[in-house]
Amino acid sequence: MSESNSNAPKSPINRRNFLQRSSTLAAGGMALTGLGVDKFVHAASSDTIKLALVGCGGRGSGAVDQALTTNRLGNGSVKLVAMADAYEDKLLNSLSSIRKKHHDHVDVPPDRQFVGVDAYKKAIAEADVVVLATPPGFRPVHFEEAVKQGKNVFFEKPVAVDAPGIRKVLAAAHEAKKKNLKIGVGLQRHHQTGYIETMKRLHDGAIGDIVSARCYWNGTPVGHKGTRQGLTNQWGRKPSELEYQMRNWYQFVWLCGDHIVEQHIHNIDVINWVKGTHPISAQGMGGREVRKGIDDGEIFDHHFVEFEYEDGSRCYSQCRHQKGCFNSISEHVVGTKGSVDINPYQKQYNINSQGGKWRHRPANGRVDANPYQQEHDDLFEAIRKDKPYNEAEYGALSTMTAIFGRMCTYTGKKITWDQAINSPISTMPDDLAYDEANRRWTGTPKSQPDANGQYPIPVPGDPEWFKKIVG
Repeated sequence: MSESNSNAPKSPINRRNFLQRSSTLAAGGMALTGLGVDKFVHAASSDTIKLALVGCGGRGSGAVDQALTTNRLGNGSVKLVAMADAYEDKLLNSLSSIRKKHHDHVDVPPDRQFVGVDAYKKAIAEADVVVLATPPGFRPVHFEEAVKQGKNVFFEKPVAVDAPGIRKVLAAAHEAKKKNLKIGVGLQRHHQTGYIETMKRLHDGAIGDIVSARCYWNGTPVGHKGTRQGLTNQWGRKPSELEYQMRNWYQFVWLCGDHIVEQHIHNIDVINWVKGTHPISAQGMGGREVRKGIDDGEIFDHHFVEFEYEDGSRCYSQCRHQKGCFNSISEHVVGTKGSVDINPYQKQYNINSQGGKWRHRPANGRVDANPYQQEHDDLFEAIRKDKPYNEAEYGALSTMTAIFGRMCTYTGKKITWDQAINSPISTMPDDLAYDEANRRWTGTPKSQPDANGQYPIPVPGDPEWFKKIVG
């Protein structure tokens, strides 16, 4: 599930050849073309679409709920037929919850409930459409396998946690296009009416040329999912370091990417959407002021990044996990003829321009569609009507932008996009495995605690840390 440093691309990726060469970027030249293109498209619109879930946590269960809710449209049936997870208890809890709401559209007997290192392959094989919702570190491998098997995919953001993972996703995205697969990514703002209307006006020149932007995900911390002692009490044995980190995936870079990647990607993605591209250089700062407990893992609690785009415009990005501070989840853009402020949680999409003010309001006083549901409605419509639909590329580029930012805050250095996307540094363990007999995950995370239970934290400005983070 990991990619060694020796598998880095042999020639650097630059802005001119980046997208054109995406099919060759993943290391090892993955064989994704085992079946003919005509095998991959779901056939008749009246057929039942078989759905599999890989990653049975809260977001995965929610995504399946939304996928099954598309049955309300009356365009044919969607049925959950297989599930996979690292842990049986999470799978069974998710299955029970989904059954309560969608009993007639759930058929997951024990022989289609999969746990283990190859569980995702088995679940994918049972389905027409796969929901990939494990911790983000696993998504590149899972997406690659789904494309190899010729399956349509909905996968949650972020799509990876490091540059090797992004290259793997881009290569698989290229193959997915060739196979006419439909790929959705959980960046739901692209399916949110207020954003769509606002973006259209910005791209039509409502505020002129974009000169600067800022975006925020400043909020409260995401807590841990289990202490070592709590897991010991629950399991009747002490968890290994790998098991502890997997259960507390949000606290570790190889699993979540840090909160600049796992959460703040939404806001960064909006600015890339505005600009129609990704930044070319960045610098930033960050650290840990309040995350100092024994179960607080290794991620930072605040990041600030200045992203520079090719036209010289800049985006100032903030994300913070600290209680009692200024909170905002929003995006703001300044142009030569005006500005726009977007705060979806306050239902505000406000343009102030030389042509006057505009604010998005739902048509005829109605409530806008739930974007989390709309993204599934759009994906399943594309599958049934065989419409082109592939969000993997912009999902990967926005994820890479967030990873790019993390590299800057961890190192304290100004870094170029080319340096970031060509980084050979994989965060994944090299020996991840599952012991079927004892039902335990085995492997060695690259980040290990010291005698006091504290993890090594990046030191901005330290050349050794730069090598560890960027290469």
